[in-house]
Amino acid sequence: MYIYKELKQEIFQKYGHERTATDTGSAESQIALFTYRILRLTEHLKLNKKDASTRMGLQRLVGKRRRLLNYLQRTDIERYRAIIKELGIRK
Repeated sequence: MYIYKELKQEIFQKYGHERTATDTGSAESQIALFTYRILRLTEHLKLNKKDASTRMGLQRLVGKRRRLLNYLQRTDIERYRAIIKELGIRK
């Protein structure tokens, strides 16, 4: 599913570490983007239960997000707690 440029910039600006639209590399902005994509794919899979390729892609995204969250937890626990609370993610 395609995510428009304006939407990506909005996500990066809202959740980025430096709070700028160009902060695309921070763990927080990537986690927020993955979370948005995960929510969209989850909604798609509710309607299309037999879509195996989308399910596999969703599992990969969840794994990527989990690895980024683990990295953030190891390096800076306060940033980890803030992004978890902001996005409403549970471990």
